[in-house]
Amino acid sequence: MLPSQNGVTTSRMRRSRSSRRFDYFRRMLKWRHMDFEFALWQMFYLCADPSRVYKNFRYHKQTKNIWARDDPAFLVLLAAWLCGSSIFYTVVCSFSFEGFIYFLLWTVFVECIGIGLVVASILWYLTNRFGKADPNDSQQVEWAYAFDIHLNAYFPTLIILHMVQVFLLHMYVIESIHSTVTVLFLGNALWLMALSYYSYITFLGYSSLAFLKKTVLFLYAIPLFFLLYIVAALLGLSCSSLARDFYTELAK
Repeated sequence: MLPSQNGVTTSRMRRSRSSRRFDYFRRMLKWRHMDFEFALWQMFYLCADPSRVYKNFRYHKQTKNIWARDDPAFLVLLAAWLCGSSIFYTVVCSFSFEGFIYFLLWTVFVECIGIGLVVASILWYLTNRFGKADPNDSQQVEWAYAFDIHLNAYFPTLIILHMVQVFLLHMYVIESIHSTVTVLFLGNALWLMALSYYSYITFLGYSSLAFLKKTVLFLYAIPLFFLLYIVAALLGLSCSSLARDFYTELAK
């Protein structure tokens, strides 16, 4: 018995996705085939104007018929940033070499990859299950694209929380006014900025998919973050100090 047309199509799609994944990881071993200049351009505009990055994703879809990146250069550079920011954090906070290893492993495998896998998988399922404007539409949110959205949103968050925040701590801008209300607004403002930026970039990523509806819901998290910012300030909770204390314990 010949397989049905839908069965053949599904089988081809699976082989195609498997082939793309193989090619993606194989290109990591071929540095000359990676476009690091373009990856740096993306990183710059994710911080300066993330909407420009997603315009390029739409162009990528039109030319290659996939939303997710097929060039691992961004992932390689992100790994370099993770290592660099971890070294910077280690030097500022005077971690031991062993502490640096623990901190780096936590940052890479928990904050970046672990949380990314959870967030991408949940949003991938919810958008495909409930987010389509037309439930009968055959178009699907690619899981790899959902993970790319997380990586895009995570990069500015990394810069704000692991570099800008630590720089301020090192310059004693926050520590010198630890007993005042100002530290709460200054330190927590960085967390508010980072989480709001994460939500905004996530919104841009999913709103680029025309077959999804009500993607503005991703922006609803921002007022919630602002409310938590006010509550934390009123309760005297400094997210910057709490994060530093947690990482210090982790690095022991």
